[in-house]
Amino acid sequence: MKSIYIALSLSVGLVFSATCQAALKDDIASLQQSWAKVNYELKDDAQEKAFQALINDSQSVVERYPDSAQSHIWHGIIKSSYAGAKGGLGALGLAKEAKAEFERAIEIDKEALNGSALTSLGTLYSQVPGWPIGFGSDKKARTLFEQSLAINPEGLDINYFYAQFLYDEREYGKALIHLKQAQAAPKRPGREKADQYRQAEVTELLARIEKKLKRKK
Repeated sequence: MKSIYIALSLSVGLVFSATCQAALKDDIASLQQSWAKVNYELKDDAQEKAFQALINDSQSVVERYPDSAQSHIWHGIIKSSYAGAKGGLGALGLAKEAKAEFERAIEIDKEALNGSALTSLGTLYSQVPGWPIGFGSDKKARTLFEQSLAINPEGLDINYFYAQFLYDEREYGKALIHLKQAQAAPKRPGREKADQYRQAEVTELLARIEKKLKRKK
């Protein structure tokens, strides 16, 4: 009889875990789709208000799934995107909060969402001012990008953001290689809008790099 109870408990636990994973997947998909609309299609006051509401939504997801790397990643992405849209010194606080979310995600599972926490944290380090204003560091950014590439060498986001970093470092030839990889990146089911806008950014950066390379000839 005891073995029956144990088996029943294990079965219930597996069903509960599967249900939680399905709910988390739905919540993350909702955040991804909302973020793409807010980040790319809204402007000015409408975008700011939408980001504030989206941060509240992602905070709720973190509270429901505090041990999920995915929830922390998307809470951080939304905060860092809002920081980028907001600009100025007022954005630094949001960037620091995003940094903490990415660091927590890496502690839980650095490979979650194909290393997205590493990519996003690297992007923060590359874009935030350095000391004494902020925590930016090109050295840390490069390390994080390379760690993410080791996990997801064909990914769209990692190759784009690493290429952007290399462009800023004037490593145009190497940046071109990663942009070509970004162009060939596999499509992401459910993220068609994000892929469309990211590929447009890839094309724009590619044109700028090709101009730089022509001038060097």
